[in-house]
Amino acid sequence: MRPEHELASRWTPPKKNPDTPTDVRRILRLFRPYRARLALVGVLVGLSSLVSVASPFLLRAILDTAIPQGRTGLLSLLALGMIATAVASGVFGVLQTLISTTVGQRVMHDLRTAVYERLQRMSLAFFTRTRTGEVQSRIANDIGGMQATVTSTATSLVSNLTAVVASVVAMLALDWRLTIVSLLLLPVFVWIARRVGRERKRIATNRQRQMAAMSAIVTESLSVSGILLGRTMGRSDSLTRDFADESERLVDLEVRSSMSGRWRMAIIGIVMSAMPALLYWAAGLTMSNGAPAVSIGTLVAFVSLQQGLFRPAVSLLSTGVDVQTSLALFQRIFEYLDLPVDITERPDARTLDTVRGDVRFEHVDFSYEPGSGEPTLRDIDLTVPAGSSLAVVGATGSGKSTLSYLVPRLYDVTGGRVTLDGTDVRDLTFDTLADAVGVVSQETYLFHASVAENLRFAKPDATDDEIRAAAEAAQIHDHISRLPDGYDTLVGERGYRFSGGEKQRLAIARTILRDPPVLILDEATSALDTRTEHDVQEAIDALSAGRTTITIAHRLSTVRDADQIVVLDAGRIVERGTHDDLLARDGRYAALVRRDSQLATTGS
Repeated sequence: MRPEHELASRWTPPKKNPDTPTDVRRILRLFRPYRARLALVGVLVGLSSLVSVASPFLLRAILDTAIPQGRTGLLSLLALGMIATAVASGVFGVLQTLISTTVGQRVMHDLRTAVYERLQRMSLAFFTRTRTGEVQSRIANDIGGMQATVTSTATSLVSNLTAVVASVVAMLALDWRLTIVSLLLLPVFVWIARRVGRERKRIATNRQRQMAAMSAIVTESLSVSGILLGRTMGRSDSLTRDFADESERLVDLEVRSSMSGRWRMAIIGIVMSAMPALLYWAAGLTMSNGAPAVSIGTLVAFVSLQQGLFRPAVSLLSTGVDVQTSLALFQRIFEYLDLPVDITERPDARTLDTVRGDVRFEHVDFSYEPGSGEPTLRDIDLTVPAGSSLAVVGATGSGKSTLSYLVPRLYDVTGGRVTLDGTDVRDLTFDTLADAVGVVSQETYLFHASVAENLRFAKPDATDDEIRAAAEAAQIHDHISRLPDGYDTLVGERGYRFSGGEKQRLAIARTILRDPPVLILDEATSALDTRTEHDVQEAIDALSAGRTTITIAHRLSTVRDADQIVVLDAGRIVERGTHDDLLARDGRYAALVRRDSQLATTGS
């Protein structure tokens, strides 16, 4: 069982390392593998911008030359040119959208995979302190929320920036005075957009936290166990109210996120839309000898460019706001990618071709929070010869399960060492440990898949005959055969179509299929009734034959035949010996046996 102080602690984001690159640099690094495709997008963006800028010049030639001079041939060519620019711009736009979306989705895939891979490497302690819904929210909501930004922002940024630059250059070529009038308010617009971006970034951070909280509630309360608990405790209405309260908070954050800076951005849009009137007014004031200083064609072409500048300029400002918002999501993802991995495989890790199964604990100390509080295990010195059986007994919280978790390196010792065939388990590869040590725990986990798929999780290339043999050894084959679809029967969410004893026997069959030389039984029968325990114990006996077995015992009747029994108290070994030896001493073990007998007699 996990200690109370571990359950009480909650995961908090790690402090940012000053040597860690800034978020913007890290985001740019995500696109580095796709430089060639992005370069092609840049070329297409440049061509599209040049083509779109050419159209106003063709329009000026039509208004100032072709129509006034009656040159129908030139008029036809210029009109055809305007149509061709529109077609070319559309084709370039489709191609750049295709490439940029593909790159964005690949980056999303890389992020999801990187976060999942990092979480797979985290120690068991991380998951005991972190709500499952929080983990799911990071992968689903946070990365999903970045999709639009990752897939389109880079292209939009380059496209709009190129269009703005090209439009400004073309406007200067037409008339520098009107250009100055058009760009007078641009610095103010940029300042407004930056303020809006910072505000939305702050709101986005709070919104994602709230979404994570809602995801955690859904995961916990709408699981099979959560539904059973809620209904049997009469708390369904209360849970619904709690969810509604969290959803209400999210509504407020969503509205604030949507409306943040909306009036300021609307003012920018109004001013930009009013610019043509300002330009016509300015052109009218620049009369020279009774005639406009700017030709009608130039003025119309300039207004067309200015309106063409309006769309990418506003989009560029909006993109800047979106980037600020997305930085909040990237920060949450980078928090997970920066998680320190406590248990790692050493570069020179060894493999064992043949594992005998000799396990030894050499003056082992362990603490869940090193440097704070009393250690969970202290000075454990213990040898389990290959092929022998060890039973670990003691009161709840004495450190029994923790001791067993050190062998497969679910946790690392904080003092001393644990060896397998004389080699420190920290010096072995993860694959070697996974092949050598099998664990059957009290809480059996089954996937929402068929019986065969659940068994094959231990050995993906197992044949049907091997699966059947493992099920027969675990005394579950007959029950599976009576199911409507046999081994193809879905087990249901977390195996709820099966009883506790049946799930335990499926877990035993899965372990038999893997055939580990060292077996950890972590209170595998403590939650079962006496008859079911007897059936499961027979399956365990078949599994344990010829293996090094470490049994964490709750019911002492299951460990009387163990070669060695140790009694833990407050993380220390206080007694050791065989069942008969320990009874003769009339110490802690004898007291536990008497208590066990009394409980069995009274049926408590």
